[in-house]
Amino acid sequence: MKGQNYIDGRWIDGEVPFETVNPSDLDEVVGTYSKVGEAQIREAMAAARRAQPGWAAFNMQARSDILRKVGDLLIERSREIGTLLAREEGKTLADAIGETVRSAQCFHYSAGDVLRAQGEWYNSMRDGFNVMVTREPVGVVAAITPWNFPIALPSAKIAAALSYGNTVVLKPSSYVPGSAVMLARLLEEAGLPAGVFNLVMGDGRAAGNIMIDEADALTFTGGTATGRVVLARAAETMTKCQLELGGKNALVVLDDADLDQAVEIASNGAWIQTGQRCTGTERIIVTKGIHDAFVERMIKKAGSYKVGHALDADTQIGPVSNVQQFNENLQFVKDAQGEGAELAAGGVAVEGRTRGLFMAPALLVNTKTEWRCNQHESFGPIAAVVRVEDLDEAIHSANHCEYKLSSGIATTNLKSAERFRKASQAGMVMVNAPTAGLEYHVPLGGRSPSGYGPRESGSAAAEFFTESKTSYINHGAL
Repeated sequence: MKGQNYIDGRWIDGEVPFETVNPSDLDEVVGTYSKVGEAQIREAMAAARRAQPGWAAFNMQARSDILRKVGDLLIERSREIGTLLAREEGKTLADAIGETVRSAQCFHYSAGDVLRAQGEWYNSMRDGFNVMVTREPVGVVAAITPWNFPIALPSAKIAAALSYGNTVVLKPSSYVPGSAVMLARLLEEAGLPAGVFNLVMGDGRAAGNIMIDEADALTFTGGTATGRVVLARAAETMTKCQLELGGKNALVVLDDADLDQAVEIASNGAWIQTGQRCTGTERIIVTKGIHDAFVERMIKKAGSYKVGHALDADTQIGPVSNVQQFNENLQFVKDAQGEGAELAAGGVAVEGRTRGLFMAPALLVNTKTEWRCNQHESFGPIAAVVRVEDLDEAIHSANHCEYKLSSGIATTNLKSAERFRKASQAGMVMVNAPTAGLEYHVPLGGRSPSGYGPRESGSAAAEFFTESKTSYINHGAL
């Protein structure tokens, strides 16, 4: 495909051309695009600024109808968009179509948010007064999104922002801009007024700095190190920030766990979608009584997956999304072995029917909580097992990491599950479920440094995408 930038209702070419390649087949060019320059980014921000008052005043039902139509179009074209997504990002076709449908659900949900009650009424302590608390749009929202969910993450941010009357400038990852281009086309087709949504492709820091400086709010998903840089820049202009950052998510497996269920939970969280989920399982903390049987089953499970081309019907795990991440994954495994970890399964490049970035799911065993392999985010199909004595040690191990995004426990004991749920320092806790696999109608996010600012999704979206106004009204004595 040929993808352009979308600024103030116009499709324009940028200044620096670039291509994307298929990680399942590095000899195949997927799309040609172009990165905008500084002036074009400023133009996009200015367009969003001009359009914001009109969009905030836009008829509520009409605004809701536009968002619902975008959701309908996403479902209608989910296979077309999913196929492009699978070719450009590398997740299996089924997962890519599923991600597109999830994007539609986000727009449908946000279409309802437009019409839901948006304020509160209080009796005053003073005679003759009433007090109203209303929600108003924050203004111009800059959205910067990563490569692992190239349509779901932009959709969740854009839909929520638009529902509350904000305008948006989106900068997607240059690894996978195709889905964002497709989304922009659907927003245009649905009748969104010019300037309300703008799409720019550009270099991360240069483009991001301008967006941060000229926006009222920034919603960013990416690595923690980058998030710290973003936050420091935003502090200069006091731009409101919502940062969803890195994770090193732990799953605890207790002796009383259902072994079949525990293996499914752990393997899904660690290896499905090539381990490229910020809430994926990277640490598996197993008590001693079930440890050996669990590891044996996990080794077999790792070897059972069909790793291959994202568009092949029998593929269960697609390629790593890009060359840089692929090389980092392989090096991560080598470094872990250097610490003393035993590579029990996978962790190596594998050949496919095409020249792709295929990696066998890795299982590292006999690791220690404090080792780098259990402290540093890998963001690939890599899981490390830590053996512990009991639940107390498991809780300590799970919390002994700076990241605090998601966590989980596999157990048949409700008391143990509740102890872990209360003790976990993560922003999200799963009981007998993978650490990854989130729903769009409830808050998403972790504690610092895995997140900063208001949570994303569901009712939490209002906290970020609006500002509250408290009004005292002296209507006089009645």
